[in-house]
Amino acid sequence: MRKLLLFSLLCMLLPVAAAAAPEGACDGVTVGAADTAAYFPLLRGRRVAVLANQTSRVGDEHLVDLLHRSGVRLTAIFSPEHGFRGTADAGAEIKDSRDVKTGVPIISLYGKNKKPTAEQLAGLDVVVFDIQDVGVRFYTYISTMHYVMEACAENDVEFIVLDRPNPNDFVDGPVRQKGFESFVGVDPLPILHGLTVGELAWMINKEGWLKSTPDTCKLHIVKMENWRHGDPYWLPVKPSPNLPNDQSIRLYPSLCFFEGTNISVGRGTYYPFQILGAPDARYGDFTFTPTSLPGFDTKPLHKDKECYGTDLREYPFTGGLTLKFLLDFYNKAGNDQAFFFTRPQWFDLLAGTKELRFQIVRGLKENEIRASWQPALNKYKKIRKKYLLYPDYR
Repeated sequence: MRKLLLFSLLCMLLPVAAAAAPEGACDGVTVGAADTAAYFPLLRGRRVAVLANQTSRVGDEHLVDLLHRSGVRLTAIFSPEHGFRGTADAGAEIKDSRDVKTGVPIISLYGKNKKPTAEQLAGLDVVVFDIQDVGVRFYTYISTMHYVMEACAENDVEFIVLDRPNPNDFVDGPVRQKGFESFVGVDPLPILHGLTVGELAWMINKEGWLKSTPDTCKLHIVKMENWRHGDPYWLPVKPSPNLPNDQSIRLYPSLCFFEGTNISVGRGTYYPFQILGAPDARYGDFTFTPTSLPGFDTKPLHKDKECYGTDLREYPFTGGLTLKFLLDFYNKAGNDQAFFFTRPQWFDLLAGTKELRFQIVRGLKENEIRASWQPALNKYKKIRKKYLLYPDYR
């Protein structure tokens, strides 16, 4: 029986697969933030805020530091889930603070409010968004982007998106249905939306999805160079504490469903979203023990309990969405299937529908479940085509 040695310091040597690659230069891609000639003129003489985190980098320099030393009048930093430096646990409240290096105030959008207030936007001319997304509807950076766009529309503030690649560039999964709106499903998107943040912002703005008056904001998108849909992209900086490498990013769309069940996704280990298990030997012969792990998760499911399950760290998964793991673990639950969905409402919000849970309980196979997604996916794909800024899949 293989053991996962959680306390080995060697486990900490888990970079994102392309961590050595310079930002904006992965396979020749130039991200929007690197094209300063395109957006610096839009910032000169204006009062600027940024919506940023640890992924907001231009080469080896953080965007905030670049703007500050370049003389941009930077008056505020808006911080999403996980904080400005990206170290807070999932769901942990983020408090207002001040950037030590530049002295710029940091306003949390994952604390008392998830949408900037009129007071917080007062005196601003423009908000710059530069955050690396992972292409998944329930990854909350795009929800924060939506709310900031609404606030900008309401307060006549321009919104600039510095575009970045989508590392999970597929269109798949159930489209979020009405009645399942939440912070993990603000817009009616499939789980894998197949857009960059720039394209998504354009879609949100033009489809009338902003619940503001007016229902569009002044939007400017700084495009990338040398990227097209379907091109692989390896992130130089981990996008959040529990997505530490490219394997976790690829598996995340498929494994996040387990957050609504009694199965651990490896939070509280150095391999989140790469291992699965629960304190029951029926789930597999691979074992691990979640612990309170600062920088990853301090209150993980099944804390300090030995879990049995599956190791997916070397699983040959090229990306997309699969229900294989979810169906496999549900079937292994056997007579305890009634206790599998420990957080059914949360599962449904992640899925964007209650139908997926019902289909699993009824014993439908993956191909049957997928067939039920197709009508809504086909409608979404037609909408998506209107907002592509880059050549589509080959």
